[in-house]
Amino acid sequence: MIAFCGLDCRKCDGYLATQANDEKQIAAVAIKWSEQFQADIKPEHVICDGCKAGGKKSFHCSTLCSVRQCCIDKQYDTCIECNTFPCSDLKFILDNAPEANVNLDKHKR
Repeated sequence: MIAFCGLDCRKCDGYLATQANDEKQIAAVAIKWSEQFQADIKPEHVICDGCKAGGKKSFHCSTLCSVRQCCIDKQYDTCIECNTFPCSDLKFILDNAPEANVNLDKHKR
């Protein structure tokens, strides 16, 4: 389940904890992400069924992710379809998660 940005939702701690329906694991992910991103992330912000899937989205994916919204607006499956790839919105992800670029390369048309 490759997200619009190329990240693999199946490897996301929030997604894994949500699919396991494990409240302790969800709380632990919230603490980890709070420390990692220096933000107040609550357990309910972590719950996610995947970027493209129906169901719940993490607070970041549903509210803050400009990449997700851009692809939805342009009706793209992934960012690789865009003429401005890679854009400045995607740069942070690609710089910090090289596997996202590998996943996007696999989706070239």
